[in-house]
Amino acid sequence: MTATTLGFVAATWGIVMALAPVLQIHRILRNNSSRDVSIGYLAVLVVGFALWIVYGAAIGNPALVVPNTAALVTGITTIGIALRYRGRE
Repeated sequence: MTATTLGFVAATWGIVMALAPVLQIHRILRNNSSRDVSIGYLAVLVVGFALWIVYGAAIGNPALVVPNTAALVTGITTIGIALRYRGRE
């Protein structure tokens, strides 16, 4: 497998991973509560995604930039929804 193919496969799977928090969003909306969601954990991930985007841009690697951008957007959205539903029971 060439590096280009591996990069494409990894980036594609990275987008799948980036969209995985949508399952958490679905749970929050279904339960009308985000009590069991760790916002601190999500914040750590969001910072990591931002750092990978900057690094990927610095080396000109879209296989790092694209999936981490999707993950950053999904992570920020998840945090926003979790904060909105915090304390609802």
